[in-house]
Amino acid sequence: PLSFLKNSCCHESGSSIYQRMKHIADIFPLLETPRKIVITTHYKPDADAIGSSLGLYHYLIQYGHQVQVIAPSEVPDFIQWMPGADTVLNYEARTDEAVKALDACDYIFCLDFNHPSRVRTMEARLTAATQPKIIIDHHLEPLSNFFAYGESNPDKSSTCEMIYDFIVLHKGEQKINQEIMQCLYAGCMTDTGSFRFPATTASVHEMIAFFKHRGLEHSRIHEAIYDSYSANRLRLLGHVLHTLDLNEEEHYAIMSLSLGDAYKYEVKSGDTEGFVNMALSIKSIAVAVFLTERQNREVRISFRSKGNIDVSEFARKYFNGGGHFNAAGGVSHDGLEATINKIKTLISTKKLTQFIK
Repeated sequence: PLSFLKNSCCHESGSSIYQRMKHIADIFPLLETPRKIVITTHYKPDADAIGSSLGLYHYLIQYGHQVQVIAPSEVPDFIQWMPGADTVLNYEARTDEAVKALDACDYIFCLDFNHPSRVRTMEARLTAATQPKIIIDHHLEPLSNFFAYGESNPDKSSTCEMIYDFIVLHKGEQKINQEIMQCLYAGCMTDTGSFRFPATTASVHEMIAFFKHRGLEHSRIHEAIYDSYSANRLRLLGHVLHTLDLNEEEHYAIMSLSLGDAYKYEVKSGDTEGFVNMALSIKSIAVAVFLTERQNREVRISFRSKGNIDVSEFARKYFNGGGHFNAAGGVSHDGLEATINKIKTLISTKKLTQFIK
């Protein structure tokens, strides 16, 4: 069964008054007649973000709703194959169209993010929207008073799994078609590391079994995501692996990508997906870190860990980040070299050990 936030809030349309967030099933009566709906997700969306958004899109349009998916930034090439990906509005590239859709909609579904800051350049517009916002997300510590209805469950493998739960709760299993299954499978597969992470619960396999009984060809999705990269991405991976800074005594590994090298290898959105897991595959390594340098000394950081090391709390305390227990992200504005040195210092001075649970 689904579990829902209790200490959350409800938005009254047309005002700035917030109350406790309502159970997600309370949105169902409001969807009995066709509505204009916007679905959005986080900046630099991954397969779970776009898969859950398009999975919900393909479900809601079957009930006559007018649905527009808006991504705060571009959809990565490696998930452009998803059914409906060509209908997604890139807020950065098509701002006027996206704002028009936001102004005209009745409800806004917020998927795979728990705080308006996660939509980056779209944050002000989303915050200003007076329509009820519905959260479906699996990250820790949501800003629950931002949402009118919803569910935030960090025990779930992915937001794609939660969209499946939403459909089942709505008693809409018979509406689950190939388009929905392909989108939801892709997001769940990537967020679970091809079903090897601890978040791969029995309910995940039950969902996949349901999809297989309905004719899903899962191998084609795996091929579309993992066997369709450019040769340039493989060269990029080779370069990143050469930056490997390994400390087997402290059980950590760090890899990085400078801004100059990002230009050299013509890095596009999604090209570094999964790189951090390469370092974590080393037997003696318990924590892997991958840093990407951006403009103005900004550095985006990906953390991964094995076992009982909570990198989410570590990222939240030292790098204004968060995420999941074994997979989290953060940001620094100190430049690439200084950020790497800070991470090494924190680990060598045993700051990380306080996050062993």
